[in-house]
Amino acid sequence: MNIIETAQLALREMTESDAAFYLEMLCDPDFRTNIADRGVRTEEAALVSLRERVFTSYEVHGFGMYLVSRKSDGEAIGMAGLVKRDFLENVDLGYAFLPRGRGHGFATEACRACIELAREQFGIRRLAAITAPENTASIRVLEKLGFRQVGRVQFPDDGDLCSHFLLDLPAP
Repeated sequence: MNIIETAQLALREMTESDAAFYLEMLCDPDFRTNIADRGVRTEEAALVSLRERVFTSYEVHGFGMYLVSRKSDGEAIGMAGLVKRDFLENVDLGYAFLPRGRGHGFATEACRACIELAREQFGIRRLAAITAPENTASIRVLEKLGFRQVGRVQFPDDGDLCSHFLLDLPAP
């Protein structure tokens, strides 16, 4: 069942049947460079990661990362959603797209929908976002969405220093 639909995209909660897609996402070289190398290399490991990271977020917070597919053909092209990280004060907007989903404005479209979901369904008034300082494409998306850079934050998993962004949301 779709959580959100936009003009071109459908976003929905991931299921166990999405393990192959999730593996493809986690093994994408740009994901591993710009987000993290989670060490997941098999579909079985992807399923474990889905259960531990994604499904747990749905259960605990009511939100998480959503699979993003094109409405035109149903092909999964990326993921976008809301993440509550222990080291950030605010809920974090996260997104990642496979090469087939890049360069078409899909990240901006999916993230706009996630921002509205955060505001309208979850009553979130401020969103964070983090990205590698050299990830200029991601920074451009965040700036288009109205985020402002407020400094840097250290990611505890790997010690990487990330650019930290915030976006204040008006009440619905």
